Amino acid sequence: MFRDSSRRRLPLRQHRMVTMLTAIALTSLSVACSSNPTPVPEGELVPPETEAKPVRPGVDATNAFYYYADVEAAWGFYTKILGLQTVADYGFAKILRVAPTSYLTLVDAKRGMHSAAEPKTATLALVTDEVEGWYEYLTDAGVPMRAEFQPTTGGPHVGFVAIDPEGYFLEFERFEPHEENEHLLPALERLQPLYPNPSADSSRPPELGVRATILWLYYLDTTAANRFYTKVLGADPIVDQGWAWAHQASPSGFIGIVDSERGLHQATDEKGVTVSLFVDDIDAWFEYMKGADGFEPRSGEIGNESGHVRVFVGYDPEGYFLEWDTFLDVVGNEELLRQLRRE
Repeated sequence: MFRDSSRRRLPLRQHRMVTMLTAIALTSLSVACSSNPTPVPEGELVPPETEAKPVRPGVDATNAFYYYADVEAAWGFYTKILGLQTVADYGFAKILRVAPTSYLTLVDAKRGMHSAAEPKTATLALVTDEVEGWYEYLTDAGVPMRAEFQPTTGGPHVGFVAIDPEGYFLEFERFEPHEENEHLLPALERLQPLYPNPSADSSRPPELGVRATILWLYYLDTTAANRFYTKVLGADPIVDQGWAWAHQASPSGFIGIVDSERGLHQATDEKGVTVSLFVDDIDAWFEYMKGADGFEPRSGEIGNESGHVRVFVGYDPEGYFLEWDTFLDVVGNEELLRQLRRE
């Protein structure tokens, strides 16, 4: 979850070469082993091979781990300026609620799986009805912007990109009535936006809500990435822009696949982010992901982090760290578990 307790992943291109050579070797071995098959008595039918397909377990919420040289300063920005609620604080890592089933975890990079110097190849989009209000508020608060907000009409979405204290991109985005969004808009309309807690120590105006999040990720091969997340999440993309796609992982949490030649970031070998799914049954997910095409496990077992969470981690087809977390019913997890259980 937080500590880097095993090897770093091979660079993307080197990893692809190793994977290709491994596949060739396994194919040759399979052919050699099948050259003398066991004969079937004449007149007998060969029984079909049947293998029960595991049922895809559920996802309670999505999460992204971001890594900071100064995690306390980042925490101040996200709680005081963005007005996010801290639902679990482990000191070196703080879990914040962004939308109904969407979270962001800030990690001290000295204890994390990534360094603060790694490319921040991710954009967290906060889907909101109040894009204009967010821009005015954040500009007045002195938050740096990637570009000036210039809204247009008639397009599928409108938004702007702000920059957090250590360079992560935050996109504030509204999806408009448009053929690209015909499946997304009904899903968003079913969600109740999350507004700041009135008792929170934040300057965020109470009328600024967040309805959902999209964690945009950047790929060289978007076809393979979409195939992988369709299999993992059990459904085709809910948004197809031709060069950017969004997969629904939880009611308010989406994972976005972007062609790096057209996106806000280029594809990079190292990526200073971990994509995370909060789940109730990590054992079922561990079994479900065994042998999944495009998935490489980081370790061969489920781990336990500091007695707070059971976790396993792997790599997606282009090296994004992908993690599953089941939080234990222990001191420090009370508020997070209350929200995940919708109590």
